[in-house]
Amino acid sequence: MSALTGPFRRTYTYLQRQAHEQPAIFYSIAIGFVGPIAVVVVPEVRRSWGWKPAERPPTTYPLPNRSRESTSGYEDGWKLSA
Repeated sequence: MSALTGPFRRTYTYLQRQAHEQPAIFYSIAIGFVGPIAVVVVPEVRRSWGWKPAERPPTTYPLPNRSRESTSGYEDGWKLSA
């Protein structure tokens, strides 16, 4: 029985020691372990809570439905400087 639990016991003591001595390594391992699980779980949780993705922003400027009027200067009244 010791042959089966030995590697897991050493892993647990390693993580426990790293959590105290080098927390950055411990949290890196923890986040790396949780990441693949979150890829599967998070989309299902979002759907069950009714989350909808935001509307995509427009990628072009909308053009008016009228003919363009030629003006001198700018439309707000400023004149072009020569």
